[in-house]
Amino acid sequence: MDTSQIQEIIIVTGPAGAGRTTAIKAIEDFGIEAIDNLPLSLVDRILSGPPTDSPIAIGIDSRTRGFSSESLMEVIDKIKENPNVRSTLLFLDCAPETLLRRFSETRRRHPASPDGSPRIGIEHEISLLSELRTRADILVDTSELSPHQLKEELASWFQKSKTSRLAISVQSFSYKRGTPRGVDMKIDCRFLRNPHWEPELRPLTGLTEQVADYVQADPLFAPFFEKLTDLLDLLLPAYEAEGKAYFCLALGCTGGQHRSVFVAEKLSKVLAAEGWRVSTRHKEMERWPVEEKQA
Repeated sequence: MDTSQIQEIIIVTGPAGAGRTTAIKAIEDFGIEAIDNLPLSLVDRILSGPPTDSPIAIGIDSRTRGFSSESLMEVIDKIKENPNVRSTLLFLDCAPETLLRRFSETRRRHPASPDGSPRIGIEHEISLLSELRTRADILVDTSELSPHQLKEELASWFQKSKTSRLAISVQSFSYKRGTPRGVDMKIDCRFLRNPHWEPELRPLTGLTEQVADYVQADPLFAPFFEKLTDLLDLLLPAYEAEGKAYFCLALGCTGGQHRSVFVAEKLSKVLAAEGWRVSTRHKEMERWPVEEKQA
């Protein structure tokens, strides 16, 4: 099949307050045609025309005319049956308490509960969208992301690149705060010796040479890293051959400051050197004040 005749569609959805409008604007900034709140009945008309050179992003949520979770899934299934269309479902997720805080701060009425408490609307909408969430190709949790950070996250998936290879996101995280959602693979780095217990290393991060040397000196590190890269050398080309456009790998340690950060950085460099399109994100360090990041 001539891939130049394939139309790429990005469907953007999620609960109100999770950042769908911000995401649509960011995707549009990446040079992708974006249509917000398109009635579901008109999606077929978009796909019936000739394919465009750029993907088309369509923003849909519970306010969209004709919306229901079932109807949107029917549209997605119909798209996936079309050999001339490649679809991606981007679901913007957010913790209920964060959604409640956002509606309280802006004093907005929740669209699913215009005359009642925002909490009622939030709970209803989360239930309404639960099955769509499980169907997401890309799941982004915006609970702790600023609009700028959300745009950076979306850039790793959608910003135009000279290569069309599988886009890879490598993230570090802290198990103390729970495992991240919306990733394809999680690797636990807590078996490696912990720099936290060395007073001179405790305030440092995995970005420093001292911590890197300490972690690499662990006898388990070299065989672990070799097997991890061997696994990815096997899996990533297979995912790409199957048409997967995005792959997110999360590496965790206790605090998300030392071991996982170092492994994520080292792995990203190896993958980039092999020609993969890689972005790196350190979720725990994003919480730090600017002066701590620069120290």
